[in-house]
Amino acid sequence: MTTPTPPATTAAQSMAWLHTARFLTEAPHLQHLPALDVPEIAFVGRSNAGKSTCINTLAQQRQLAFASKTPGRTQSIVLFALGKGGQTDAVLADLPGYGYAAVAQAAKRRWQQVMANYLVGRPRLRAVVLLCDARLGLTELDTALLELIRPRVQHGLDFLVLLTKADKLSRQQATKTLSIVRQQAAGGDAMLFSALKRRGVDELAERLWQWTHAAPAPADAAPSAV
Repeated sequence: MTTPTPPATTAAQSMAWLHTARFLTEAPHLQHLPALDVPEIAFVGRSNAGKSTCINTLAQQRQLAFASKTPGRTQSIVLFALGKGGQTDAVLADLPGYGYAAVAQAAKRRWQQVMANYLVGRPRLRAVVLLCDARLGLTELDTALLELIRPRVQHGLDFLVLLTKADKLSRQQATKTLSIVRQQAAGGDAMLFSALKRRGVDELAERLWQWTHAAPAPADAAPSAV
């Protein structure tokens, strides 16, 4: 059976849709999140990878996602609703940043478990965007997260490594890094992104639209939560 193709959309239309983003809820534990019947896209990454900046850039809102100057401060899963006319047709999930050394070990373990449960067991999760500093590439923690979601990627979950702060690299360095990360992101894809230079913003916006308006993944795509 052929999978229905989502309606074509331009970058401008995708950006207009993302501009409707609004705070929905936040919760420190998975069980406190509402059960939703719309596609969700998770944004994950190390502290200081640029998640909040990316979300704010996509939504064209300066303070939608809280960008703390203190890495590791955000400790909850934050959901943003998307949809025109007050309707919700998709949700963006901003997951706590990881990898900041000054955070207590107990807090790290709790955040990691919350993220693992969300990424492995959230039924309507449609795609994962893993943000990495382009100057660092995939770190050990990023690779561990990739391995965690690999079973769901194999069952149709879309996965993208977003190499942020790409404006800090020369063209040659950026090309080399992108090539390496694409090989590492087995089953997924990678692209360069710079909020400052607006590189990759339109392309990412269109991908988000396509993911959330395509046919849903098979019902058995979500394994049980860990």
